[in-house]
This record gives sequence, C-alpha cells and structure tokens, in this order.
Amino acid sequence: MSVITLDELKQQLDAGAPLTLVEVLAPHAYRKAHLPGAINLPILGLRRMAEAMLPDKRATIVVYCQNARCGSSAKAARILAELGYTDVREFRDGKEAWIAAGYPIEGETAPAASLASPVARRMP
Repeated sequence: MSVITLDELKQQLDAGAPLTLVEVLAPHAYRKAHLPGAINLPILGLRRMAEAMLPDKRATIVVYCQNARCGSSAKAARILAELGYTDVREFRDGKEAWIAAGYPIEGETAPAASLASPVARRMP
C-alpha cells in the first residue's frame, strides 16, 4: 500500500488517470459529501462487498475517509491488499483536506457549481 497526497490525487484526477475512488465512511457521511465519482464501500462491509464493487484486482484504487486522524482508510487499504488488490493507495488526508482545498464535492451539501465540475473518473 502506498500513500497519495492531496496534490498528487488532484493532478491524477485532472489528467483523467484511470482510478477508482472509494470512500470507506458510513453511507450517511458519503451521502452528505464525497469526492466526485467516488463509490461508497463502508469499512464495516468492505470484505463482503469488495469483489462485487471492485472486480478488477489490478485497478488503481484510492481509499479515503474523513481526515488524517481517521484510521479507516489505512485499515481499508490493508484489507484490500489482503484480498489480493495490487494497486491500492491511501489518501490519508481525506475528505476534509479535499474540501478545505476548495475542490469540488458531490452529495447533499455540494454547491451546484461543484456538481458541474467533474474531476474524478470512476473506472468500472
């Protein structure tokens, strides 16, 4: 598992890099706000749902949670590695850093302008 910084993630998304963003927080937190294009795989159901939601074990997967104090993204990265995923990266600073940087979000709290600026691509 490797760590991806805020700047690296933004650059890769802007460049259209093929990656899957995975928010590992609870569904209510995901619905409220998440990075554009992210899917929700809560940490509590990750082992059970991973293969159905992430069928390509060689795909680049970026996991994130709320912030650097939240340990769920590191735990999720370890679980995915144990399940055989080979390119898992942890966005350790999480959703709070993304929002603090002024980058667009999706969800119930997203401003309309944010929704019009897709920066993330989710690969099947």
